[in-house]
Amino acid sequence: MAHVESVEPVTAGLARIREDLAAFYQDLHRHPELSLQETRTAALLAGRLRDAGFDEVAEGVGTTGVVGVLRNGEGPVVMLRADFDALPVEEKTGLPYASTARAVDHEGREVPVMHACGHDMHATCLVGAATLFAQARDAWSGTLLVVFQPAEELAVGARGMIDDGLFERFPAPEIVLGQHVGPLPAGFIGYGTGPVMASADSLHVTLHGRGGHGSRPEATVDPVLMAAHVVTRLQGIVAREVSPAEPAVVTVGRLQAGTKDNIIPDRAELGINIRTYTPQVRDQVRAAVERIVRAESAAGGAVAEPDLVWSAAAPALVSDPDATRATMAAFAGHFGEQRVQTLPLVTASEDVGVFGETLKVPTVFWFWGGLDPEPTIAAFLEGRADQLPSNHSPFFAPLIEPTLSTGVEALVIAAHTWLSRP
Repeated sequence: MAHVESVEPVTAGLARIREDLAAFYQDLHRHPELSLQETRTAALLAGRLRDAGFDEVAEGVGTTGVVGVLRNGEGPVVMLRADFDALPVEEKTGLPYASTARAVDHEGREVPVMHACGHDMHATCLVGAATLFAQARDAWSGTLLVVFQPAEELAVGARGMIDDGLFERFPAPEIVLGQHVGPLPAGFIGYGTGPVMASADSLHVTLHGRGGHGSRPEATVDPVLMAAHVVTRLQGIVAREVSPAEPAVVTVGRLQAGTKDNIIPDRAELGINIRTYTPQVRDQVRAAVERIVRAESAAGGAVAEPDLVWSAAAPALVSDPDATRATMAAFAGHFGEQRVQTLPLVTASEDVGVFGETLKVPTVFWFWGGLDPEPTIAAFLEGRADQLPSNHSPFFAPLIEPTLSTGVEALVIAAHTWLSRP
């Protein structure tokens, strides 16, 4: 049951730890780590929970995940979650704490690494919230489950932690709470109810042809031409097969074939990404993609059936309507109604929904702003929002304040809304 009592006894300690949290954030930003390689970050996060006095702290959950349990008498179990992996992006922010890190990714390529999606801010805010709850045990009762999830960018981290016994080894929560920083004015909260982020599915396709000299195409079976027809035909799925009332996106983000202009290769590879909001449309679009790939392969005279490998699947993120309204009411009471705004559907994806979906408990998820408020608000009013640096951009880095304080307070308020009072 939601509660509306003052959260001030918990948030009062934020002023004392704000500078320390800012320094911690800058350290995480300067030292990003790719998905399932977050060993340094995980050790730092676990150390912070131990220093805060958590009853139980575990590392290596789902490869690199960190879990903390803070028991504080009778009451519900409430879960706060943050992700903490980085992206293969070269940072161009020019900040004094900008990343210059490089690493080898899961496909064996050396890549630059940056916290281009704000996960370092997510993790820092959760450290702050966990610390404040540990310092103010007289103001709440129940059990706080803190989950630092790896590999969100690969959409495998949540499932990996669950498969590693997250909800058998630790208390199972009655509600899952999470947040994401984004290109909104710092200090503002954005939310939706019901489906708020799309499901994501990735498909790796290999088309099989017969290679040869570019001067003798009649002696070959050209997989590049097959791939071109596949790319073009896929664009008709959303335009002609999905109802205009149902949002969906089909993107071919990778097309690779050949080594030289006068050589017809023997294979072409495509990376296809799908975003949908309902299980029915998700199944419809996946089936249509497979049908088109197979049909164009056959039409092109392929020497073998195409290889189709689905991966990186995340369900649509559903923010429980009733629980979201209760949580947003608490936000409005603390931040003011003008700083809590509804958002349209977000076509990006998040695997946090896997936790609540597995347990059949409510998930509440919201966004909060990380950009300089005045120019950001001006950009929205003037129709220039698409020009703002956004997540996954090499120029995206949240303004430390008020982003950090807002993120910490939002997590504290959300959890406090659902925990019991002593």
